[in-house]
Amino acid sequence: MAANAVANGVVNHVTQNVVICGVGLIGGSFALALKKSAVAVRQEVCITGIGRTRAPLEQALQLGVIDHIAADWATALGGPNPADLVLLAMPVGQMETVMAAMAPHLQAGTVVTDGGSTKSDVVAAARAALGDKIGQFVPGHPIAGAEKSGVAAASADLYVDRRVVLTPLPENADAAVARVRTAWEACGARVSQLAPAEHDAVFAAVSHLPHLLAFALVHDFANRDNSAQLFSFAAGGFRDFTRIASSHPEMWRDICVANRGALLKELDAYIAELLRTRVLLAGADADGLEAMFSMARTRRDAWLDGL
Repeated sequence: MAANAVANGVVNHVTQNVVICGVGLIGGSFALALKKSAVAVRQEVCITGIGRTRAPLEQALQLGVIDHIAADWATALGGPNPADLVLLAMPVGQMETVMAAMAPHLQAGTVVTDGGSTKSDVVAAARAALGDKIGQFVPGHPIAGAEKSGVAAASADLYVDRRVVLTPLPENADAAVARVRTAWEACGARVSQLAPAEHDAVFAAVSHLPHLLAFALVHDFANRDNSAQLFSFAAGGFRDFTRIASSHPEMWRDICVANRGALLKELDAYIAELLRTRVLLAGADADGLEAMFSMARTRRDAWLDGL
């Protein structure tokens, strides 16, 4: 590795050695995007994968998503060229256990980030597991995904023009935050910053609630006596509304439980909105329904125009 400037104990340079824990859709797409970016600027990036089970890592290696498999954290983070960046891309419920296993082997020049959809719980887990190394952890959340999971669904373009939210900690050096920001920008992402609690409140509304509703609707239909008939007639509207119910169950279980306080507030607000809608429908209030539909369409169209 070439010599680089050092600021606050963190080497300030373009990431070359990357470790990804959890080489699925999110981690695999991060790897592919970094590789694509490195080729474009005639640099090299070496990606090491680590995870709970060997088979997905072997698949990632065969697909060219990663370059090496590490059996443990000592192997992943050791050696003459220690990792510049670690991405923790597993479900948020596994964060503290993984961080605790990683912490003894974390070298001073390595920056760690994550792809978790909740932040307050991940920050708490990091503080518990990393102790005085907490300044090396820069929390993050890529706002990108697909209804399919696994490394076979990974794409080098998944993050292009997508938002990534960082929630830096007071202990983070500017150079550490810059390293994470630079990596995501190399993937084509637009990077923003929020406080962890603010992040969790926002995404309970715009991400976690829609997933919960999609799962609940499909679950409802699946348990009805005429389930087969319902699904046989379901078409585009049902497909579009429930697309995200094909998302990873374990991941979304962890997200919902971790952010349940903010999510319950949003669910209660939505239930209240459904009750208001029920009043309009029960009263055959055509004008009221049309006004609600029109306002919703106008606001959604404006949002789409601004994307």
